[in-house]
Amino acid sequence: MPTPRTLLTAAAIVLASASTVLAEGQLTKADMSVRKAVASGATSLRVIVRTAGCTATVQQALKAHGDTVIGEQKPLNAVTAVVHVKHIEEFEANPCVIGVSDDAVIATHAGPKTGGGAGGTAPVVSLLRETLGLTAGATGAGVGIGIIDSGIIANTDFEGRITGFYNFLNGASGYAMAGDSYGHGTHVAGLAGGSGAKSSGQYAGVAPGARLIGMVALDSNGQGRTSDVINAINFAVANKAQLGIDIINLSLGHPIYEPAATDPLVQAVERAVAAGIVVVASAGNFGVNAATGQPGYGGISSPGNAPSAITVGAFDMNGTAARSDDEVAPYSSRGPTWYDGFAKPDVLAPGHRLVSDTARTTTLYKNYTSLRVTSDYLLLSGSSMATAVTSGVAALVIQANRAVNGYPARPSITPNAVKAVIEFTAVRMKNAQGVAFDELIQGAGGINAAGAISLASLINTAAPVGSPWLTGGFNPVTTIAGEPLPWAQSLVWGDSMVWGDTIAINWPAWGQGLVWGDDDGLVWGDDDSLVWGDGLVWGDGIVQGMDDGLVWGDSLVWGDNLLYWTVWGDASTFIWGNLYTVTNETSNSDVWATLTFP
Repeated sequence: MPTPRTLLTAAAIVLASASTVLAEGQLTKADMSVRKAVASGATSLRVIVRTAGCTATVQQALKAHGDTVIGEQKPLNAVTAVVHVKHIEEFEANPCVIGVSDDAVIATHAGPKTGGGAGGTAPVVSLLRETLGLTAGATGAGVGIGIIDSGIIANTDFEGRITGFYNFLNGASGYAMAGDSYGHGTHVAGLAGGSGAKSSGQYAGVAPGARLIGMVALDSNGQGRTSDVINAINFAVANKAQLGIDIINLSLGHPIYEPAATDPLVQAVERAVAAGIVVVASAGNFGVNAATGQPGYGGISSPGNAPSAITVGAFDMNGTAARSDDEVAPYSSRGPTWYDGFAKPDVLAPGHRLVSDTARTTTLYKNYTSLRVTSDYLLLSGSSMATAVTSGVAALVIQANRAVNGYPARPSITPNAVKAVIEFTAVRMKNAQGVAFDELIQGAGGINAAGAISLASLINTAAPVGSPWLTGGFNPVTTIAGEPLPWAQSLVWGDSMVWGDTIAINWPAWGQGLVWGDDDGLVWGDDDSLVWGDGLVWGDGIVQGMDDGLVWGDSLVWGDNLLYWTVWGDASTFIWGNLYTVTNETSNSDVWATLTFP
């Protein structure tokens, strides 16, 4: 009998190969969105062409066709261009071209469609730090957070801490004056690192001492292009040391059109993590079918499908610091990821009805009067907000670890180790009946900043690989608002969940450059640590039916045999495991067609 882990790995292979199987005799190098554009009879399309290291040759070919070259992503050996769709078929025979991806419109994961408007729980966001278990000493001082978004309005909440500001919108690349026409980036920056000075501390962010580096990739409508975000990420990698960028916040995304291994945006994220930058990405706000109100799985967006990113969904604090009444926000996207079957999100964080910085000149402030708290603060909901909170927590983890290691005398904690600490110390979340949410809803659990700081403070970053690296013992429980909260002590690793005391040894997994989810012969200390927690059903093949709302319209089996997925009862069928059927190439596209960005 194959193990659950083997079956889930098989599932990943099935989904990853689906595009190749379905595109046989068609466009095997193009992603789903590009193939659909070609089939629709479109005349031109903006694309990212990945090359086998011969970008100059490809650019010459594009120009010879009369196509317009917009820019180049050198670190990815890629070119952005507006091409005549009829020429895309010629890429199939060009050995220089290894992939053609839609330079998709990218958008924020926040807004009034997530329930952030008037009514509901009162915005008691002064409890944000309390619900994370934070004390005054945790500020993120000395840590730099890159906010790739719509910008940051310079105000007293960020006084002296916006240490760099750059514009990448519409192919631009260069220094700019701080500003934000849409308002989303400012809100995100405030949650991650605002001081709350304008509210006498009432709306302080998670890491009020962190430095902020603004990188504009979204316009006054909260939208941009994938290539602009990639350019900003590449800039952050190239200038990491000079600008002191330790974390990148990506509260944005677009539908997944291809496997992570070929997605240019995902590859830019993986490259940033390999360079030593923690990348925090939003899961998306697609956990509910907009047409029926039913919850559903598979709504993770790109780059939330990046294996090494910390992918974050949202929970509602319900207006209290206590964690026992926290609820998963219904809109928060659930895994698994399309094509690869990765278990995402990694964690959940407060993201519902959070108050943070704004300005009267921004689009959000002008258009949504019900979201205004004061002329300086706005109420928003979404995985965007949860991502910003997690970026702030990551800054606190880095600060705490550097303090005990005398950084730079000892190296800084790696992005993989930061991710491990945040997941390991997370708190498992339960529904109103006391039943834990599955891993595809909550990942490792709800973020626990106090626990993450305490664990990070025990890690000796100079310890040899394979040896113990904790400088003391720890009690895997954090008390918040009088409630003792056990740590999850688990890790979301690619298509699996790792359980047990895996954090005590400096395993290769915590090193820099390893993509999370690759096995690569990793040893976790004992066999019991490699148990996949079947997610929805624990090993017995139980069918979860429509009433459970697992997949919009039909059923899901996750156990010893296979996973069966039917989307809305139409012809789009996936069976994961050692059997599979794919009957509709546009299944992914059909699903996303009903999921609109707020």
